Order: sequence, then structure tokens, then C-alpha cells
Amino acid sequence: MVLELLTGTGLAASAGLNAYIPLLLMGGLARYTSVIDLPGGWQWLGNGWVLAILAALLVVEVVADKVPVVDHINDVVQTVVRPTAGGLAFGAGSAAETVTVSDPDSFFAGGGQWLPVLAGVVIALGIHLLKSAARPVINAATAGVGAPVASTAEDATSVVMSLVAIILPVLVLVFLVAFLLFLPWFLRRRAERRRERRAAREAGFRV
Repeated sequence: MVLELLTGTGLAASAGLNAYIPLLLMGGLARYTSVIDLPGGWQWLGNGWVLAILAALLVVEVVADKVPVVDHINDVVQTVVRPTAGGLAFGAGSAAETVTVSDPDSFFAGGGQWLPVLAGVVIALGIHLLKSAARPVINAATAGVGAPVASTAEDATSVVMSLVAIILPVLVLVFLVAFLLFLPWFLRRRAERRRERRAAREAGFRV
């Protein structure tokens, strides 16, 4: 069950960065390859119309997330979309047959199919909140120039993590360790910037 957990976790975390990439990859790979076999109840992800809609939404997301100010509005909207996508990705991915998992266990056995979905929602929401908090800091520090760079890096990470979660889920541990190392640094850096802004405001009032 560990591999199924890692697969679901990796896909949900990917959705926290970009809602549509893990769903589109799962659906596309299930429809056109034998890399992943979606379980019953989730095979609609491989439907042609669903893939077309996900692709169109992905284009909008990719463009909007690279424009300063627009990226903030997009993050507000995605506060609902990304956790929802994370729940779907975790639910489908953790129960799917892949090149690594040939006989997936029933995740959270006896707990119902909504528990893995809920786990995916929580994971994706956490990643989304971190991403949303980091973007204003990046935009302020780079006068908006860093927005497309950061967004491209996030999209690339989402693609890589989704593929890793499906093909070699044990490597999801690498991403989790990197995230746990990055989080304390980011929180410290954000606190420092708040103190700097507060000190600058106080100096301005004194002048």
C-alpha cells in the first residue's frame, strides 16, 4: 500500500501546483498507453471530451499564471480548483494499476472511497497555499519579472512529479524531503520580509 500512497500523494501535490497537469497526464496515458489503467469509476478521465476540456483549461492556467497581478487573481480562483483536482488525482491514482503497481490495494480499506479523495484535497490545498504565499514575495522582489520564471518552474515540477508518481512513485519521497527542507526556509524568509517592511514603514513615519 506504500506505493499507492506515494502515487496518490505525488499526483495530489502536483495538482497543488497546477490543477490540470496530473489529471490530463493520467487521462492521456490511460487512453493512449498501457502505463496506467484507471480503476472503475475513474475511467472518465480518459474520455476524449474530458481531455479536450482539461487541455483548454491548462492553456488558460499556463498563460494566466505567468502575468503579474493576474496570477494573484488566478490563485484566488484556484483555491477551490486545485484542492478539488488534488482529491480527484489522489482518488484515481492511488487505486490505479501502473507499471509499478499491478495489484493496487483498497486504499484506506473500510473507510470508503471519499477518504483518499479527502487526503488529496488536503495535500493539494497545502501546496497551493504555499505557492500562493510565495508568488507575491517573488513578484515584489523581482518587480514582476520572476512571475513567468516561477510559474514555468512550477509547471515543470508538476509534470515531472506526476510522471514520477505514476512510473516510479518511490521517488516522490525525494520531492517530499525537498519540500520539508524548503518550507522552514520560506517561512523564515517571509517573516524577515515582513519585519523589513514594518521597519521601513516605521522609519517613514519617524521622518
